[in-house]
Amino acid sequence: MTRTWPDGHDQRRLGHLHRRRCRPLLGQCSRRVLAREAQGARDTPLRTLALPGFPGIELFLKDESAHPTGSLKHRLARSLFLYALCNGRLVRGQGAIDASSGSTAISEAWFARMLRVPFTAVMPETTAPGKIRELRKLGARCELVGSDVDCTAMARAIAARDHLCFLDQFGLAERATDWRGNNNIAESIIGQMAAHGHPDPAWIVCGAGTGGTSATIGRYLRYRRMSTSLCVAEPTASAFVHGWNARRAGRCWDGAPVAEATVIEGIGRQRIEPGFVFDVVDAIVEVDDAASIAHMRALELRLGRRYGGSSGTNLAACLVLARRMRERGERGSIVSLLCDRGERYAETLFDGRWLSAQGLATPNPAPAGLPDAELPDPA
Repeated sequence: MTRTWPDGHDQRRLGHLHRRRCRPLLGQCSRRVLAREAQGARDTPLRTLALPGFPGIELFLKDESAHPTGSLKHRLARSLFLYALCNGRLVRGQGAIDASSGSTAISEAWFARMLRVPFTAVMPETTAPGKIRELRKLGARCELVGSDVDCTAMARAIAARDHLCFLDQFGLAERATDWRGNNNIAESIIGQMAAHGHPDPAWIVCGAGTGGTSATIGRYLRYRRMSTSLCVAEPTASAFVHGWNARRAGRCWDGAPVAEATVIEGIGRQRIEPGFVFDVVDAIVEVDDAASIAHMRALELRLGRRYGGSSGTNLAACLVLARRMRERGERGSIVSLLCDRGERYAETLFDGRWLSAQGLATPNPAPAGLPDAELPDPA
C-alpha cells in the first residue's frame, strides 16, 4: 500500500525526491561542518586538581566547557547531524528538532546555524534561563513544556507534524558516536592521559544523560583492552541507579521505586534511556544534589572558573573513589569531565535565593559535605 502525504506526494515519489535532494545537501553540509571543526580542532584541556590528602593518587579533569558551544555535548551534536545526513534523514529545506535539558540543544543550534538549518529545542520549562537565552541568540526556537510532558515524545510529535528531522539524542547518542576512535571523548582522554604519564588511569568518571558518553568510554576501554574502570556519577536514586541495582539483583527495573527528581540538569534521568549500556560500567556513585552543588562551588574556588552542577557530581564521585583507593593502599590516577560552563546557571545553581526555593541551603564549598569524600585544601 502506498501512503499519500498531505502535499500530494505518494511515498515512492517522496523517497525519490528525498534521495535526489539529499545528495547535494550531504556534500555541502559535511564540507562546512568539517571545515569549521578543522579550524577549531584543538583538543579541550586536561586540568589537574591536587589531592594532598591522597598520596599516590592524582586527579585530572578534562575541561569540555572549552568547546565552542561550551559543553561536552559539542561532540554529540556534531555526530547527530552527521548521522542524520549520512542516513539521508536530513534533506534540503528541512528543519531539525530535538529534546534536551539545554546543553545538547545549544550545541545542536550552533551546528544548525552553521548549516542554515532551522532548529527547534523542546525543553523542560525549568531549564536554566541562561541556556534559553543562549539558544535564542543562536536563532533556535524554544518549546518549553511542563514537568508532566515527555520532551522526547513532544519533539517526535512536532517532527512528524511539521516534517522536521528529529535528531533524537536520547535514542541515537550511543549509536551516532564512533566509539572506536575518530577523536571521540574516550580516545581524547586516553591520549592526553598518556602524555601526562598515565596511559592506563585507574578510573574514568562521567555522568549518564543520554548514556552516550558512558557507552562510548566503556566500549573504547574494552576495545583497547585496558584495565581502566568506568564509574558513572549520578544523582541519588536516578533511573540509571535503579536500573543498575536491579540488574545486579538479577531483575529488570519496572519503575519502582520511582526515580527521584534532581536539580542537576543533564543527568539523573527519570527513565532508562535507550543509550544506557550497563554492561560497560564498573561502578556507580550516587551523589545528592546538595553535595553536587557544594563540589560545583569548590571547583570555582580551586580552578577559578564556574562549571555546571554535573561537574560537581563528577568531582564528588572522584573523591569517593579516591578515598576507597587510599583505604586499599592503591595508587593511580582518576580522570573525569568538567561538563559545561557554569555561567549558564547564574540564576539557578549559583543563586542562593533560587536554591532556598528548592529547599537547598547555599553550600559551603570548603568541606563540600559528602560524607565519603574529602576535598583538598585550597592551593
